[in-house]
Amino acid sequence: MKLLLDTHILLWGLLEPERLNRRVAAELRNPDNEIWISPISIWETLVLAEKGRIVLQPDPASWVRTVLKQLAFNEARINHEIAIQSRALKLRQQDPADRFLAATAMVYQLTLVTADKTFFTCRDISILRNK
Repeated sequence: MKLLLDTHILLWGLLEPERLNRRVAAELRNPDNEIWISPISIWETLVLAEKGRIVLQPDPASWVRTVLKQLAFNEARINHEIAIQSRALKLRQQDPADRFLAATAMVYQLTLVTADKTFFTCRDISILRNK
């Protein structure tokens, strides 16, 4: 399976793994699965740190760079088709970051790993629920 990590799943996996349910934790550990990360999740992580909602040491940018060097993942690059699909998705959520993540999953044919209920009714993408 090709798994696109929602921002909170990425952070929980790194900082609070106990928040992942058994199925999600097992799929993230499964060597047959591919882990994908969007630059949107990196941006959201930095925004969370700027707002003081998470603390990343020694500083947010250094923490992100260090983590990315240690993880085996594929980068889901943003492109024009993702931008187009971000507006075409049947998704109530209007948050641009969420729409870009969902569109990324659709365009790259990835399964979005998330606990965000706003995605659960979206028929345009495959979801692995952490609930």
